[in-house]
Amino acid sequence: MASVVAMANIESVTIEAADPTAAEHFYATVLGPAAPVHVRASGAASTGFRGFTLSLVVSQPGNADLFIEAALRAGATIVKPAAKSFWGYGGVVQAPDGTILKVATSEKKDSAPTRQEFDQFVVLLGASDVAASKRFYVENGFAVAKSFGRMYVEFAAEGPVKLGLYGRRALAKDAGVAPDGTGSHRLAINGVAGPLTDPDGFAWEAASTTANR
Repeated sequence: MASVVAMANIESVTIEAADPTAAEHFYATVLGPAAPVHVRASGAASTGFRGFTLSLVVSQPGNADLFIEAALRAGATIVKPAAKSFWGYGGVVQAPDGTILKVATSEKKDSAPTRQEFDQFVVLLGASDVAASKRFYVENGFAVAKSFGRMYVEFAAEGPVKLGLYGRRALAKDAGVAPDGTGSHRLAINGVAGPLTDPDGFAWEAASTTANR
C-alpha cells in the first residue's frame, strides 16, 4: 500500500480538449497561470456529463462573482446563475471545452475587498458506488477527512488539489446538469503515485510525467 502522504498529494489535473490552445487560454485567464490545471489535446469521444466537476472554494460572494464574470468573458456558459442558498453562495459555469466549474463560498456577505482568488481547488468525482470507490482510495493510501455514508467522501489533502467523491447522480444534480453521459472523462489526475485507474474509470498519472502548460 502506498503511503498516505504520497497518494494524497495531488499536484494538478489535466483536462483533455479538442482545442487545447483555446482551453489553455480559458484556464489561464480565469484561474491564473499558477492554477493546478494542465491541458492537452484529445479527440476522444465524450457526450453529456463527464462525471466530474472542478470546484473553486472562495472566501466571499464577491470573489465568486469575479470568477464567474471572468469565465463568461472567456467563453463559458452559465449552468446555474450565482445565488444565495442555505449553505452560502455560488454558481456553476461550463467551460468551452465542456468542463463543469463550480464557484462557491459558505459566506453570504462580503467582509473584505473582492479579489479573484480561490482558497481551495477541489476535484469532485462522480461515483457509481461511493462506498466501493471510497474503499479503493483508502486501500491505495488515502486518508478520509469527511464521510457521509454512501453519499459523499472528502479525502485529506497534502497538495494543492483536494479530492472528493459524490454519487454521480447527486453530483450532476448539484451541478445543474443531466447525469447521463458516455465516452471519455477527458480528465487525468496528476499525483505522485500514478498510474492507476479507479472503479469509475478515472485515470491517475504520475505528476512527474505531466508537462507544464
